[in-house]
Amino acid sequence: MQVSCLQQNLSRALAIVGRAVATRSNLPVLQNVKIATEDGMLVLTATNLDIAITTRVGAQVEKEGEITIPARLLSDFVNSLPDDRIEIESVAEPLSVSLNCQRFSANINGTDPDEFPPIPTVDEGATIKVDPQLLRDTVTHVAFAAATEDSRPVLTGIKVEVNQSDFTFAAADGFRLAVYEGKLLEPIADPMEFIIPARALQEVGRLIGTDDTAVEFTVTSAGTHALFNIGNVEIVSQLMPGSFPNFRSLIPSEYKNRVIVENSDFSRAVKTSSIFARDGSGILRIQIVSDENGEKLSISSRAEEVGDNQGEIDGSVEGEVDEDSRIAFNNKYLAEVLDVLGDGEVAFEMTSASSPGVVRATGKEGYTHVVMPMFVQW
Repeated sequence: MQVSCLQQNLSRALAIVGRAVATRSNLPVLQNVKIATEDGMLVLTATNLDIAITTRVGAQVEKEGEITIPARLLSDFVNSLPDDRIEIESVAEPLSVSLNCQRFSANINGTDPDEFPPIPTVDEGATIKVDPQLLRDTVTHVAFAAATEDSRPVLTGIKVEVNQSDFTFAAADGFRLAVYEGKLLEPIADPMEFIIPARALQEVGRLIGTDDTAVEFTVTSAGTHALFNIGNVEIVSQLMPGSFPNFRSLIPSEYKNRVIVENSDFSRAVKTSSIFARDGSGILRIQIVSDENGEKLSISSRAEEVGDNQGEIDGSVEGEVDEDSRIAFNNKYLAEVLDVLGDGEVAFEMTSASSPGVVRATGKEGYTHVVMPMFVQW
């Protein structure tokens, strides 16, 4: 293999595929990046067996070939080079690759590309087209609610349902549930549903640019893999087996009280109370107040050995308010959903101290976030 390309293009491509490089593995080759030539382009691929990322770099190809070399070493070296053209050449004996840029050079030992795991092909299946900014917004609002521990592996994934022109993404970890509903750019013929690892969708969200090019993803007819096309980047992810909980049954169909508040005020009050909550089992107490002094939301926390605090924010209250219009949450779960909602008004809904609370953004009709309550002594 003998090629040349620009340093900044190769550096950017290595950063993209580096997200799929295995950090710990019994297969050392998974810590490598595969470099190959194809149709006058330099093709880079990395995989951790769960996801694979492939991207292409414009290059001048003098001689075809392929090799795998340590991803981190290559990335660190390329990032240190000046912004100029890099000459890349593979050597058969010993198997290695040489890199030259201005007055800098390196030889990096490689591995036989045949040892690199084959990337699953997704040639046939149903293709879904989504507006890129809508997909990124959906992933941002849903993926953080997925479980990070493998005690229930299916909860580390995101349930995706597609029916004609509508889609639904849902994630839950046993303590909270995030659901986002939206529209496809084009309807599909047959409904489908699958579970995809949250991390794979997070990588998709990171790679979506600012243009309006539709994101296409294809799901194999066997329901084993999904392929995402984002510009010149392809992400192939395994789909997850198992049965996702009936998340719709977890969303309250009605509420006793609803409060509309500015999210900036709500977030500040939650973060302030979280200072005390971290020494008090992470408990935040929320009470809806409606009296002669106005309508408001009271957020408080206390820790026996430290002290306590209370904050109030103005809001617009719906429903009859009484002494039962109060509920407690884990501060982390409430703070995280408010962080992703951004500026604007949010609606907080509750029925009782023992029923789930619901947070919605008034500007995002398709988004629902359910948080399970904590049982406390008031």
